[in-house]
Parts: sequence; structure tokens; C-alpha cells
Amino acid sequence: MERNGGDVVVETLTALGASHVFGIPGQNALGLFDAIRRSDLTFVSSRVENNSAFGADGYARATGQVGVLFLSTGPGALTALGALQEAYATGVPLLVIVSQVPRAAMGLRRGALHQLDDQQRSAVNVTKSTAVAQHSGQLPSLLADAWSLAQSAPAGPTWVEIPQDVLLEPTDVPPVTSVVTAVTVRPPRAEVVAEAAALLSAAQRPVILAGGGVRRSRGGAQALVALAELLNAPVVSTVGGKGAIRFDHPLSAASWIEDRHTTSLLEDADVLLAVGTAMGEVTSNYFTLTPKGTVIHVDAEARVLAANHPALAVHADAAQALTAIAAQVTPRTSTDGADIAAALRAAVEDRLAGQDVAAERALIRDLRSATPAAAQTFWDMTIAGYWAWSAWDPLDGEFHSAQGAGGLGFAFPAAVAAAIGTGQRTLAVSGDGGAMYSIAELATARQHDADVTWLIVDDGGYGILREYMTGEFGQATATELARPDFAALAASFGVPAHRATLDTVGEVVAGTFTARGPAVVVLPATLRMFSAT
Repeated sequence: MERNGGDVVVETLTALGASHVFGIPGQNALGLFDAIRRSDLTFVSSRVENNSAFGADGYARATGQVGVLFLSTGPGALTALGALQEAYATGVPLLVIVSQVPRAAMGLRRGALHQLDDQQRSAVNVTKSTAVAQHSGQLPSLLADAWSLAQSAPAGPTWVEIPQDVLLEPTDVPPVTSVVTAVTVRPPRAEVVAEAAALLSAAQRPVILAGGGVRRSRGGAQALVALAELLNAPVVSTVGGKGAIRFDHPLSAASWIEDRHTTSLLEDADVLLAVGTAMGEVTSNYFTLTPKGTVIHVDAEARVLAANHPALAVHADAAQALTAIAAQVTPRTSTDGADIAAALRAAVEDRLAGQDVAAERALIRDLRSATPAAAQTFWDMTIAGYWAWSAWDPLDGEFHSAQGAGGLGFAFPAAVAAAIGTGQRTLAVSGDGGAMYSIAELATARQHDADVTWLIVDDGGYGILREYMTGEFGQATATELARPDFAALAASFGVPAHRATLDTVGEVVAGTFTARGPAVVVLPATLRMFSAT
């Protein structure tokens, strides 16, 4: 059979080092999918394109590799945009390859199936770049450039469209066995490093706020700990920054960012070093944070620098900036950093002890005990997930949440893909409302025999919205939901299902980690959030 444009795509991906591809076949993309058959790539077919994108996202987070996503034209491409917003907001490297109508129909209203007036423009808000291939000779370079840009700081999704006829036409491009890539790692400017080091050297009460950019930066966690130890400064982790410093490190002030004591600690620092975080809504305890001292703001995304607070802006990759600052900073002789971190944790414990949240705290403790220390966990926008933002200790694993964009349905498809990519069992946690966004992926989990445990906390509706609306207006509207018998539905997919109570859920979840293949645990429970004050 003659090679075609689809073969060029698949050969290029293989040369780039890709091993897995996520997506759903489509009419204009058939040439691409046929080429996969002649390759060593593993294709993971989900049931909804948005979940394919969440899957590629979860795969990238769990493996550290670029997630590759194939989308079909029109409805398929548009359906994935919500999940791409999460990857874009969180800085997850994805290469999105999208089919197009034949070149002769592009830009015209010829009635081609799936056609959009300007499909490329639809992706602009949720990707770092977009491009359209006009012939197969462009494909190796377009894909290699998009692959490089996806990983360049700040990382994120890139989008390449390929018309149907380019995929199907015979090609004279030689078989692709090599590619040229150029991933940019952004170093800081020397003068801002010197200024940041001087400020930190003179600080009496330095505090570090570590965001997701630290985790995503190669060597970022090690550089963070090294600088924190030089400064003897307490470190607060954001939701995305969980794991950048171990919670059992004496300088770790954990991640209770929705807490007035943590907010006060950040506010009262005479120098606050915020690294790899936008200091956005959640991190700032819903924009209540008002720093009293000097802020040094390090981020690879220029648009977030000093966006919420005046700051010395350091436009750089986190590891590069932290390493450069550490080389110039004067070690701080004070040894009060660990005492400050410990006092903060104690204050949080005292505050929680005065609230009626014993059941919620026990749930997080039981799930933590039930889940292996190295397991990767994925959390939806649900009350259990909001608790985990602050209370979950990742130990030796990785914590993943959809708080970048805040869309529902992330946890399960991301966890399925992560399990496939790593070969290790993952845990996904959803509410019953969010679970319905990704319920079809039970078929995907079963088809690929993914080692994934899915905990569904069933409270009969959108629990957090119910709580917000009741608190604000005295009653909730449109939050109560009809839903299926989740255990019976899972069983109909051939997925073992278990019913649990708050007393037994830890034991049940632990049992799934001794089995193979997907498992669902249904926990009927109405949880409530802690008060941040």
C-alpha cells in the first residue's frame, strides 16, 4: 500500500517518542486512524471527545510525557474545548491533531459534513498555537514544532489541523525516522535574580508560596527545597503545588490555602516569594489575600506576573529561577521557619476541631490510609475534592485536580488514561453530578482493563452549589439531580461495583487496590465544607 499523509503523521509521532494516542475516530480523520493500524502506537478510544482530552491531560500529568490527542472535524473538535481549557490553564503539554474538510472546501459553505467556518479560530482561547497543514511535506516540521512548543515554558496544548485529502493522498515524503525539536526553557534575567536574592537575604520573615509551576518544572521541587532551607522559610503549597515539598518536611506549612491562618502567614511575610502560581482565586483564599510586604513573583507565563498584586516580576521557569536565586542568596541564620510551619498547622487543627466536620476529616484520613503512598490520585470539582485541595497529603504520589479551569468530569477519564500510561492503579474521586459527565468512560476502562478505582460520592445533586446557594440565598435552585444506581450501572459495563458507607469506605477502597482492572465504589453521603474562618 502506498504511504499517505496519515502515515507521515504517525511516523513523526513515533520519531518524537509518542507511545499512546487518545481520541475517537471521525469521517475526515479516517486516514489518520488507518495509519495507526500500521504503527506501534497504542490508541485509547474513549466515548466522548471531552473525555479524550481529559485522558490525554491525565496521561501527560502522570507520565511526564506529551499527551497526544486525535480529534475529528467540527463537533468532535468543539466537544473537546472544555477539557483543553483545563490543560491550558494548568500548563499541561498536549499535542492536539485535528482533521479538517478537504482543502477545496475550507473557508467555503459547500455543505461538507462537520464543516465550521473557521475551526482553527475556535481553538485560540484554549491552546498555545494553531496551525493548518496544506500538504504532507509540512507535517513533520509542523508536528515537531507543536511538540516542542507544547513543552516549552509555560507548557500547554498546541493544535495542528490536517485536511482530509492531505491525510489520504499518497505522499513522496521519505519515511520519517528523525525530527528536529527545540524545547525552550526560560531562564531568568540576571538583574532581577540579583534583586530577588538581595530582598530575600535581607528578609526577617520570608515565606514561600509554591505553585504548580514548581512541580511541572524539571528539577523544580529540588530547587524549591534547597532555597527554602537556605532561607529557613516556611513553604505553603497551592493546590497545584502539592508535592513540590513533602508535607513531612519541617519547613512545609502544607496546603491549607482556604484558611485564614494561612492567608495571614502569607500576608505578614516581609518578603513573599510566589513561584509557579498566578496567586489566583483559590490560592488567594478567594481574593482576600493582601500582602503587606514585598512580593517576588516567579512564573513562566508572563501574563500572570503581578496580575493580582504589585511584585518584582521574574519571568522564568521555576527551577531556573529558584536555582539562580539560591546561588546568590545569603543563608539566613534564623531557625524559626520550622516553628512557624508547625504553628500554622496547629492553628488549622484547632480551628477545624471547633467545627462540625469530623465525618469529612475522617473520610480524607480513611482514603489516605487506604490508598498506597505512591498512587496518583485525580479529583473532580466536588466537596470531597475541595477538602482534598487542603487536607490531602500526596506522600510519594501525585495529586491532580481540575482547579485550573474548574470544569466537571476530569477525574475519571484522566485517571483511566494515567493507569493505562503508567501501568499502576490510580484513584479517581467524583461527586454524582460530575460522575455523569464521564460515566460513558466505564466502557473505556473496561475495554482497556485499566487499573483504576473510581469513588463516586453520591449526595443527590451538585453538593457544593447547593451549599453555596443555600448560604447565599437561603435555598438552592436546580441543584437536585435524578441519577442512576451507579453500582448497578457499573456492573452492567462488567465493572465490579461496591457500595460503601462512611465507616467502611476506607476498607472497600483498599480492597480494590489488591485487584486488577477497573472498580467502582459508591458512597452515599452528604458532605459539607469547612469554614475558612
